[in-house]
Amino acid sequence: MGFLDIDNVTKSYGAVEVLHRVDIDVDEGEFLVLVGPSGCGKSTLLNMIAGLEGITSGEIRIRGRVMNGVHPSRRNIAMVFQSYALYPNMTVGKNITFGLEMHGTPKAERDKAMRDVAQLLQIEHLLDRKPGQLSGGQRQRVAMGRALVRDPDVFLFDEPLSNLDAKLRVDMRTEIKKLHQRLGTTIVYVTHDQIEAMTLSTRIAVMFDGHVQQLGTPKEIYDSPANLFVATFMGSPAMNVLPTRLEERNGMLHALLTGADGAERALAMPHAPAAASAHKDAEVLLGIRPEAITDPEGADRKARTIQPMTNRVTVTEPAGADTFVTMTLSGKDCIARMRADAYVEPGRDFDFAINMDKAVLFDPRTEARIA
Repeated sequence: MGFLDIDNVTKSYGAVEVLHRVDIDVDEGEFLVLVGPSGCGKSTLLNMIAGLEGITSGEIRIRGRVMNGVHPSRRNIAMVFQSYALYPNMTVGKNITFGLEMHGTPKAERDKAMRDVAQLLQIEHLLDRKPGQLSGGQRQRVAMGRALVRDPDVFLFDEPLSNLDAKLRVDMRTEIKKLHQRLGTTIVYVTHDQIEAMTLSTRIAVMFDGHVQQLGTPKEIYDSPANLFVATFMGSPAMNVLPTRLEERNGMLHALLTGADGAERALAMPHAPAAASAHKDAEVLLGIRPEAITDPEGADRKARTIQPMTNRVTVTEPAGADTFVTMTLSGKDCIARMRADAYVEPGRDFDFAINMDKAVLFDPRTEARIA
């Protein structure tokens, strides 16, 4: 049993079930991110934890107490919304302490809590201002302060950074992470941004079509995706997925691909999962992250299996610290991530190095990872 238990939870609107038997246990102090595309059910699930949406079946428990039917004000949760939801006619200080005032907290306690939170978030100089006088990042800090001042069991964040510009999002991401590390609070955080999910979380629940596709640490999600959706949704650029045929040669499985010239490229897989043997002489999908395809000098020195492969370069895209290189493999665009100083010319052959330790295989019928 976790600190927050989501036990076999479903949600229906009439005859339409939008969340399907969700099971997630969140430990105390954990930072769980619910990530997925729009309409996948992540915000609905967050609203059910908050009590803003009813539960069709199953149970949600906080500290072992069943929350089904419990009013939001009695759940000891705090929520930070995408829209900030600040009172425009109140000062920052009043916005932060208003909830405490409504719960009858004495003024001396309210003022102390406000000062402590303002110091933590570095907004002491803003306490006498109105929300209309603040920037987007400052408003988000005030919204977080209003949640923090209550010292709840669980913090719920609903896409809190989506209204900020790109640089401010990165800055606020760092602030939220530092805040979690400092306070050790239990957080459930909703986003559609997989970079946010990877950088903030201790665990990620990847959602699609009302189902939790995979629940795991950022490393587990990234290195060992449970299925094709997780593999292609998490990561930027996305994982390359290439149709291939598995064949045994000299007692070892090889993935057979077709290069830009139409000739075969055979990549040895000495550490292929045991289940891959059942797909010998069959068509499968080979997944490989762009950073696992590089030039020989940039290859991972700790890798057990680096496979050389020559192929024609289609496009190069300098991106500051990296250069992204596109080639064609088995009729698909395949992206490699090179060092900034790697010399690669479009329209010419290049000697690639592929880290096959990072390769994963998928069943093209079920789209599940072959483990």
